Amino acid sequence: MRNAPLGRAWLACVLTALTGLALAPVASAHFGDSTLRKGSRGHDVKVLQSWLTHLGYRTSIDGDFGPGTLRSVRRFERHEHLTVDGIVDPPEEALLRKRMQALASDPNQTSDPTQLAPGERAVISSDGHTAEAPADAPVEVQEVIAAANEITHDPYRYGGGHGRGFNDTAFDCSGAVSHALHGADLVTQPLDSTDFESWGSRGRGKWITVYANSGHAFMIVAGLRFDTSGSGENGPRWRRTHASTRGYVSRHPAGL
Repeated sequence: MRNAPLGRAWLACVLTALTGLALAPVASAHFGDSTLRKGSRGHDVKVLQSWLTHLGYRTSIDGDFGPGTLRSVRRFERHEHLTVDGIVDPPEEALLRKRMQALASDPNQTSDPTQLAPGERAVISSDGHTAEAPADAPVEVQEVIAAANEITHDPYRYGGGHGRGFNDTAFDCSGAVSHALHGADLVTQPLDSTDFESWGSRGRGKWITVYANSGHAFMIVAGLRFDTSGSGENGPRWRRTHASTRGYVSRHPAGL
């Protein structure tokens, strides 16, 4: 397990970065002065994309308000019980700023990598898509990783992995997590993100943790994130970076 000084150093770096992110745009970009919607471009869109990513709604930071950014905005709106229209007006931008400031000032809301020793961590294979399970991981963990590997070339599709059970040609977030967990018989039918909020046992697991809210679900397996959103390709992928868990319920399979 990682020792305490390293954990504090990591947390200090994250908070410093988040504080700078939250404050710098206020002076330089006047984020919140204009409404952003699909088709918008520029620095304010990059600020929006960056803030969404830090709040757990993984978004490509390219300054182009395209379909991926639209999905992230709608997920944020659903989670905040706002009108789900994909339009970020000044009041919505003010709420984003408030959430970012809370994230920067509250260490307990910042994501923390699963506390595993180096030899207990999964790694992304040389092919860049599949993951390799730790040799000493429980068989269930190895089976979950193997099942997730089966769909790491598949695209994202809302509702994918649900209508056709665990076998489909595209997957949404909860469909992908369901497919992976089914590899170890940890779920018997596809679950949506709301279902995952009450699935399994409360809190983070040692090997497997599912993070869920009403709009999204992703999973940490042996320290590696399996998620349909994030940098790079859309769809179920292993991600090297960690995501904020603010606003998510954490659940795990008993004993793992």
